[in-house]
Amino acid sequence: MNFLRNFLASILGSLFAFGIVFVMFLVLVSLLGSGEDVVAVKDNSVLEIQLQRPISDYTGSGESDPFSGIFEESQGLDEILHAIKVAKNDERIKGISINNNFILAGLSQTQTLRKVLKDFKASGKFVFAYGDFYSQKDYYLSSVADSVFMNPVGVLDFKGLSSEVLYYKDLQEKTGIKMEVVRHGKYKSAVEPYLENQMSDANRTQIKELIQSLWNSMLSDISEDRGITMQNLNVIADTLGGRLPKYAKENGLIDNILFYDEYEGRIASLLSAGENMDVNYIALEDYTKYSNSKKLKTGSDKIAVIFAQGEILYGEGGPDIIGQGLINEALIKAKEDDEVKAIVLRVNSPGGSALTSDIIWREVELAKEKKPVVVSMGDVAASGGYYIAAGADKIFAEPTTITGSIGVFGTVPNINGLATDIGINAEQVGTNKNSVDYSLFEPMSDAFRNQVQESIEVTYNTFLSRVAAGRNISMAQADSVAQGRVWSGADAMRLGLVDELGTLEDAISEAANMAGAETYGIKKFPRYKSSFERFMEDFSGATAKTKNNLIREEIGDKAYNVLKEVQAIMNQKGVQARMPFTLNIN
Repeated sequence: MNFLRNFLASILGSLFAFGIVFVMFLVLVSLLGSGEDVVAVKDNSVLEIQLQRPISDYTGSGESDPFSGIFEESQGLDEILHAIKVAKNDERIKGISINNNFILAGLSQTQTLRKVLKDFKASGKFVFAYGDFYSQKDYYLSSVADSVFMNPVGVLDFKGLSSEVLYYKDLQEKTGIKMEVVRHGKYKSAVEPYLENQMSDANRTQIKELIQSLWNSMLSDISEDRGITMQNLNVIADTLGGRLPKYAKENGLIDNILFYDEYEGRIASLLSAGENMDVNYIALEDYTKYSNSKKLKTGSDKIAVIFAQGEILYGEGGPDIIGQGLINEALIKAKEDDEVKAIVLRVNSPGGSALTSDIIWREVELAKEKKPVVVSMGDVAASGGYYIAAGADKIFAEPTTITGSIGVFGTVPNINGLATDIGINAEQVGTNKNSVDYSLFEPMSDAFRNQVQESIEVTYNTFLSRVAAGRNISMAQADSVAQGRVWSGADAMRLGLVDELGTLEDAISEAANMAGAETYGIKKFPRYKSSFERFMEDFSGATAKTKNNLIREEIGDKAYNVLKEVQAIMNQKGVQARMPFTLNIN
């Protein structure tokens, strides 16, 4: 009976696999058949920006890859910025419409988008924005527009930034599953979510100062573009002065209240498009296919841009994970490439493995011996993210970058409480005095804790020495801005942790200037496999992704994020140089 059941299951599995391969073959034929198609951009066109997929700094797919974009969950900030820059000089594009975004991007990414849109406006072309609902980040982006419009029954969220940190002490006591924490002795708030049930005053102060600095950067930009003082913007936030369309208009947050068809009529009128002359809207994703073939920077000299994004974990790495494999390979290729005159390392990471961070730091040092190396910090370049940046010749950050968190800690899972409650007793046998160093089922011994503590202290001092050497300061000075403290990019510049405030484009320009390259092209690293390629290589991975999506749909985004955070904690291995908690800013 079992044989028959297994036999039928094998047949069904083979048919299912054959069906998937056949469908993919048809998709491939379709792609190759349309490979020569060119996206048609008509005269009198308006570029429509809707950003409703997650934005990463870089997707890593080759422009000539026929599978690029298939099954991709994210869109690359680099491609979005490039498309807007191409549109600025495209005579067929008359303006931009920012339309109903639910932007899934970091604050620094959003700030960079605003700057490129502002540059687009400088060409004399218009930027309009329309929303049924504006989140704070959506409004921050849209406030750069010449005119901002809102649905008559829409909502505008403008109340100031807040942050939420999860604490696990009670959960650990109730479940009997805890994290044994070993940390540098001077730390106060670095790993308190595992040790306390509420936020300490010191931690509350540092988070308040951080989000206040980020909020001030946002307000400064909005104030400049909307002509409202920062003081009045704070009053509007305190009184929820954008909660209804009429209040948003009265307070100057928006310009008018319109239905969407009326909004389109405004654009048509602006373009003098009558009944016989339609406005041609072209979606950003479609225009990107055209703009990717247009090079804005050319020359025999090249600037290598290496994207390091995600958690830092030991291994090869990928689109969302920084591993020493891909990053060091990219650094070596750029270092050995005679065309490449300088290297820009784009860092967007909360940190992770201290070992991996140091391996990458070393490769940056070797690259720096041959060519200028400049770092551009994205939304987050903290702890291990700062570690790999510290040795660069020059560091750029956005005002809204979250950086610093110079510190290390170790967490080891322990289930002694749970094991005792359910009647499990673990006995160990070893050949030597230290052969049984730690068991999940037993309380951590003083000897093992001392051993881990020694490793923590050595790693922390090594981290400090990297920072001191890279920033040309003493160990004591490095320690004074370390201790796990998190800073905004603006504060980091004041403290000397970064050199200048600026975008990735600014960092590239500086790298070219340091290398003496007047005209240059860009080479991007590393090259990732597309989602389609990964899907075809690993059906089980695709199944796991589907399972995760189903779980998210069932329990909701907030509960799912808590689940993922707990999983990440349990998967931490070795000494960690990472932001000590997940900082959710709303």
